[in-house]
Amino acid sequence: MPSQQKKVIFCMAGLLSFVCALGVVTALGTPLWIKATFFCKTGALLVNASGQELDKFMGEMQYGLFHGRGRESCGLGARPFRFSFFPNLLKAIPVSIHVNVILFSIILVVLTMVGTAFFMYNAFGKPFETLHGPLGLYLLSFISGSCGCLVMILFASEVKIHHLSEKIANYNEGTYAYKTQSEKYTTSFWVVFICFFVHFLNGLLIRLAGFQFPFAKSKDTETTNVAADLMY
Repeated sequence: MPSQQKKVIFCMAGLLSFVCALGVVTALGTPLWIKATFFCKTGALLVNASGQELDKFMGEMQYGLFHGRGRESCGLGARPFRFSFFPNLLKAIPVSIHVNVILFSIILVVLTMVGTAFFMYNAFGKPFETLHGPLGLYLLSFISGSCGCLVMILFASEVKIHHLSEKIANYNEGTYAYKTQSEKYTTSFWVVFICFFVHFLNGLLIRLAGFQFPFAKSKDTETTNVAADLMY
């Protein structure tokens, strides 16, 4: 492939990585990872509500990795509330999983920025084969994509397996009991998913630039190596 086309491909991959890094940084600070609705069981049972009356006992919330907001409703009107995970909810949430989600998100940002620099260096500089060359780009893309995958898996397990939304709704509630009705991932979670997909796409772009996947040597290379071994 001509050198100019390789530069264009590497610049494109670097730009995609940079946009992903900015997106994940923004996602970290926004309460737009999950939107959930929850039902006030205690209030509905007290008045024996049914049908459309149940709507008066529905609340909702949305939250991210650090804070969130929502409104409670137990038949007496909506009550808005705000919360933060640190330090308010440390006793209610699975702290180790939550901290790992934040940690891997930060690692994802760092590796994505390093990947951006490597792509640009390959486009305009004279890279070393091992670290800055194609092997290094493949390695960074794989590790970054793995971090993005871990962030999604850990966060999904925290929400679905450990019932994070329900724990938040019931935190410090001595009178009423809430049950989660629905949960859906929102903007910030899908930003991480797109970032994961972009790292996979970057691997394909490196291959498109004419570089073999790691550990996939061509027959010509193997023949040359055998001839060199015979000479020595």
